[in-house]
Amino acid sequence: MAEIARFLARHGLSGHARTPLAGDASARRYERLGGPSGESLILMICPEDGRPALDAFVALARHLCGLGLCAPAIHALDREAGLAVIEDLGPVQVAQWAERHPRDTAPYETAIDVLARLQAAPPPEGMARLTPQMGAEMIAPLGEWYAPALDLAPLQSGLRDALERHAPEASVLALRDYHAENLIWRPERAGTDRIGLLDFQDALCAPSEYDLVSLLRDARRDVSESLREEMIARFAARTGRDAPAVAAACAVLGLQRNLRILGIFARLARRDGKTRYLTLMPRVWGQIRADLRHPALSDLAPNAAAIPAPEETAT
Repeated sequence: MAEIARFLARHGLSGHARTPLAGDASARRYERLGGPSGESLILMICPEDGRPALDAFVALARHLCGLGLCAPAIHALDREAGLAVIEDLGPVQVAQWAERHPRDTAPYETAIDVLARLQAAPPPEGMARLTPQMGAEMIAPLGEWYAPALDLAPLQSGLRDALERHAPEASVLALRDYHAENLIWRPERAGTDRIGLLDFQDALCAPSEYDLVSLLRDARRDVSESLREEMIARFAARTGRDAPAVAAACAVLGLQRNLRILGIFARLARRDGKTRYLTLMPRVWGQIRADLRHPALSDLAPNAAAIPAPEETAT
């Protein structure tokens, strides 16, 4: 694309080798730019309708860096073209490290410490807020794409009530897609700088356990129950919260997130042809069943029983 070549040339990067990186669920594309001296940068390519997301990414990256957290520095930006060159935080995702070093809990411990630091600061002004009403409305893709025959109204009503009881306050900045594939592990660094943050342009204000749930109820990889319990206890200790209250909020927010995720994954597969997301649904389904066993969701369990299992929705 000539526009990309001109953008790179303007910033002295036309001699860098371009290597496509694996995509995500969005329409954004990424390339690694390899310099002649071994330096590495990341080129972010946003579609025309993705300019607001690019603006949000830039603003939030600067906010996070201002808190002493490790978000990418912005080296070059052309908003109208939807192009940015950002810092390459490293090659190893927490997910990749965990596969190779399953006994090493340091990446998850550090990810909890990042959340504690993030939540100790006030969020930026003007952020959307995940209220109980909004949380209930956000599971709409479940009915539209995953289970069209399901009467969603009782489920949404019960979920809103559960959120009002256990996760009512949208008071902290939540990066929203805070999971092991969006976190870069940098073991040679110290403190929270060992975790590099990516894919936070959809951030909003949410209950404090929202990102914790994203990390520990990961749709893309299994997190053991023992590690999950340890990290919930660590989060409670780092944030000064009551551990049973944190666990209850995690169950309710876990259900909310995963009901939405089932619908989003179904849409990605059936509308966009990204069928790899179908293979993740059984894990998401299992997490839903696990969270429904928590007493905080006892009133909601009968309504949730009507949700079909993934194999029953296969087409």
